[in-house]
Amino acid sequence: MEFSEVVRRRRMVRRYDPDRPVPDDVVQRLLENAVRAPSAGFSQGWDFVVLREAAERDAFWSATAEEGVAPDAWLTGIRSAPLLVLCLSDKQAYLERYAAADKGWADRDESRWPVPYWDVDTGMAALLMLLTATDEGLGSLFFGVPATRQDAVHEAFAIPADRRVVGVVAVGYALPGPKSPSLRRHRRDAGEVGHWGRFGVPRPGPVEG
Repeated sequence: MEFSEVVRRRRMVRRYDPDRPVPDDVVQRLLENAVRAPSAGFSQGWDFVVLREAAERDAFWSATAEEGVAPDAWLTGIRSAPLLVLCLSDKQAYLERYAAADKGWADRDESRWPVPYWDVDTGMAALLMLLTATDEGLGSLFFGVPATRQDAVHEAFAIPADRRVVGVVAVGYALPGPKSPSLRRHRRDAGEVGHWGRFGVPRPGPVEG
């Protein structure tokens, strides 16, 4: 599949065929492509917890369940995904990398960072997984873990305290279902989001000779 077609076809899929597991070689390609993501200082501050077995996925859904709240149709559909990949960021990997001699921030001061690039880079790795899934003919979704359930997920999967669950990639064979109401929103095009030279300046027209 051409790259431009992969980009156009990628969608956030919320219903999967639970009886069709993701092939082993596809799971491996998801991870191999994820680690090709860029990272500040080549810090590579990411880890991925792969949940393929039903018991593992059930443990995740149990850890993220809000007490007394029944799953709605959206959550029920996502729970059918046969593969979940927890995307973890490692802030310390970046602070340590930038304390090295070629960077020189020996104080490891987090305030030097304008944004948490450990989370940004992990998100880029997750996007490569989404695109890989599309290229393989599968559906995928990126979703977050509620702040109130982060500790439970850490405990359920022995995740070190210094890792943050940036999000989860769900992968599987898509099933048809109702479209997300969010799709009623207008997709902003390049002309709306592109600012040329300074904010608020549209793309200049063609040069006339």
